[in-house]
Amino acid sequence: MLQVENLHAGYGTSEVLTGTTLHVKQGSVVALIGANGAGKTTTMRAISGMIKPASGRVLLGGQPVQGLSASRIAKLGLAHSPEGRKVFGPLSVEDNLLLGAYNHLPMFFGFRGRAAEGLEKVYALFPRLKERRLQAAGTLSGGEQQMLAIGRALMANPKVILLDEPSMGLAPVIVQEVFNIIRRLKESGVTLLLVEQFAKSALEVADYAYVMERGRIAVEGTPAQLHQNERVIAAYLG
Repeated sequence: MLQVENLHAGYGTSEVLTGTTLHVKQGSVVALIGANGAGKTTTMRAISGMIKPASGRVLLGGQPVQGLSASRIAKLGLAHSPEGRKVFGPLSVEDNLLLGAYNHLPMFFGFRGRAAEGLEKVYALFPRLKERRLQAAGTLSGGEQQMLAIGRALMANPKVILLDEPSMGLAPVIVQEVFNIIRRLKESGVTLLLVEQFAKSALEVADYAYVMERGRIAVEGTPAQLHQNERVIAAYLG
């Protein structure tokens, strides 16, 4: 479903990714773990079109998308829930969710009617968002804002969701709630590429995982294989 091949990308003259390659199969959850500064978020941004790769390929459903605008890649079926959640604080919860459907649905006639089905699916997954649908997003708790960020991505009815550091800044009890949500998404067949600082939690929900070091993949395998890798244990699971 998502293939990244020999990707090079960075910021200005600084190259961060130096040949990243990874694959995400349809219906799977793939974790991308590594130390801060390893290039995980840059990988997500290069895949989604937020930055332009210098070289390499990104294929979404077999179609090359590297070099396309972020809005065009979104229309082709990729949703990116960035680190830090990035909700629109002054807007209501429901308006934030509707913005997620903007690229997916007709802009004028029929938008509300067709968006209603997506809203009901999101509200079924996140009842708390339904309770707060008229509340300003900026007044939500951190955990609620993360639910909103995931819900907004789901509103696009994407082929693949990039979920970047969903546990960032959250209390441990809320982190567990977020990972329970990821499990439910997995059970429903959602395809996810997950970047996460808590490697143990990421491996508990992943079907496959990549360990990134210095802008490229250093180790890969199933969670069971990584749990037996001394290098991974020492750096991330010890």
